[in-house]
Amino acid sequence: MLECLTTNSVAERTGNDEFLTDVLRGLSKTQKQLPCKYFYDRRGSQLFDAICEQPEYYVTRTELAIMREYAREMAFALGDGVTLIEFGSGSSIKTELLLNQLRRPAVYVPIDISGQHLEQTASRLRRTHPKTKVLPVIADFTQPFDLPRACPISTRRAVYFPGSTIGNFEPLAAFVLLKQIANTCGSGGALLIGIDLRKNVRVIEEAYNDAAGVTAEFNLNLLQHANNKLDAHFDLDNFSHRARYDTRHHRVDIRLVSQCRQRVHVNGIAFDFEKHETIHTEYSHKYSLVDFANLASHSGFQLRKFWTDSRRYFAVLYFVLGEDAHVASEEFER
Repeated sequence: MLECLTTNSVAERTGNDEFLTDVLRGLSKTQKQLPCKYFYDRRGSQLFDAICEQPEYYVTRTELAIMREYAREMAFALGDGVTLIEFGSGSSIKTELLLNQLRRPAVYVPIDISGQHLEQTASRLRRTHPKTKVLPVIADFTQPFDLPRACPISTRRAVYFPGSTIGNFEPLAAFVLLKQIANTCGSGGALLIGIDLRKNVRVIEEAYNDAAGVTAEFNLNLLQHANNKLDAHFDLDNFSHRARYDTRHHRVDIRLVSQCRQRVHVNGIAFDFEKHETIHTEYSHKYSLVDFANLASHSGFQLRKFWTDSRRYFAVLYFVLGEDAHVASEEFER
C-alpha cells in the first residue's frame, strides 16, 4: 500500500506540473483555451456522470440502449480470450454490458486520467467480475503510455472507446489518436468505438445546455480544478457557460465567457479578460458514418460492422486493423 501511495503522489506532482504548463500556455494565447482533459478531477467525473442522467443528454442513454441490444454481437466480433483496453473508462457502465457478454476475456485494462475515480471503478468491477483480471492504468491516453506488465502478449487486443469521446478531438488530432490506438492494438487488433451522429441542431444544443445547469457546472468546474491544484484565483461567478453548434464544422463549440473585465492570477501570473471574452474548453464533433469510416481508414482501420439506434442518433462501430472492409457503402445510407 505504501508503494502505491508513493507512486500516486509522484504522479500527482508530475500531473500538476503538466496541468500548470498547459493552463499557462492556453491562457497566453490570443484565443484563450484550456484542455478538456482537465475536466475530469474527482468532482468533474461525478458531474459528468450526472450529465449523463439529464433528460436532454441523449448521448449516453442512446449508446446504453445500443449496448444492451447488441453487446452479444459485439462480444462475438471481438472473440474469445480478448484483452480489452478501454480509453477514458470513467465509470465503465457501458463496459459492464460488454464484459457480461465476452467469453473468457484475458484481461480488462481501464485507462483514465482521474486516478481516484478509476480505482473506485476498478474495485467495483473486481467484485462484479471476479473471473476477469482488472488492471487499471492512470494515464492521459492522448500521450504514450505503457500497458501493465501482466497483460498477456499472445492474446488479441481490442480497444473500446465509448461515449463519442473521439468527437472532442479536431480531425487531425483524431487521426493521430486513431494511429496511437492502432499501435496499442497491434497486428490483428480491433477497435470498438462510439460516435455521435449528425442530427437536428436543436436536439444537439439542448443536450449541452441542460435545464438543470449540470453541464454549465461541469464546464465551470474546470476553473475550480485550477483553483484547487494550481494556486489559481478564478471567481466562478464571473464566468458563464456557452455551448453552440457550428453547422460549418459539424461540432458543438463549448466555452467559458467572462462576464466582466477582470484580472485572474494563476501561480502568480496575471491574465486579463475583457467583458465577453471567452476561454475555449471543448469541441464535440458530430460525424456521418461515411466520414468517420474514411477517417479511421487512414489510420489502418477497416470497418467491419456497425450498430445504431432507430433514430440514428448514435452509432457503435467495429473496426479491424489491416483487413479489407466488409460493409457495403449503401448500408451507411439505410
